[in-house]
Amino acid sequence: MSIAVQESLLDFGDEAAPGTLRPGRVPLSHGAWIDVQRGFLTGSAPLFARLAQTVPWRAERRRMYDRTVEVPRLLCFYGENDVLPDPALEACRAALNAYYADELGEPFVTAGLCFYRDGRDSVAWHGDRIGRGSTEDTMVAIVSLGEARPLLLRPSPGTAGKSERAGAGDKGGQALRYSLGHGDLIVMGGSCQRRWEHAVPKSARPTGPRISVQFRPRDVR
Repeated sequence: MSIAVQESLLDFGDEAAPGTLRPGRVPLSHGAWIDVQRGFLTGSAPLFARLAQTVPWRAERRRMYDRTVEVPRLLCFYGENDVLPDPALEACRAALNAYYADELGEPFVTAGLCFYRDGRDSVAWHGDRIGRGSTEDTMVAIVSLGEARPLLLRPSPGTAGKSERAGAGDKGGQALRYSLGHGDLIVMGGSCQRRWEHAVPKSARPTGPRISVQFRPRDVR
């Protein structure tokens, strides 16, 4: 698979490596929050190229209502006993586990990879609610490689009208938008998976490829 991706200044370097974690926290409504750090992983372009070539990507089909459709992205999942496909991802997970150990109270143990090949690939509005994410506060940490794509966040339907005090991230029902790529990090925590949704929309503009790496604790999908 031959993939071309435009590099940024933070992509340069022969080896990908996570930097010191200094994320900025944005409080959302209903007990949710996000941490964002630009360029957390430096030298991400070579890592993107390796993952694009070596990960055993698979296309999936899923039942939607009365028909079966193609999932609009390629996928690969690494369980808690699996070796990750590159040492740089192991280093990212180790850094995240060290930083969030006290707050999360458990390690990130799995990694889900999504390959967005162009603007036609996307993921619809959802929360990671399979397993404990549907009933417990948890965290999902996402490292984005390749071209920047917008990640949108909004309160889940039925949540925005509840009486709890809104946080800084609740813009009157408007979706928050973060353009993420080139080694950027976003961590969704607190009640974010239960009370908020996120999506990567399709784009009609020429859009380069992106790989999203999602680190999760046990029994969160």
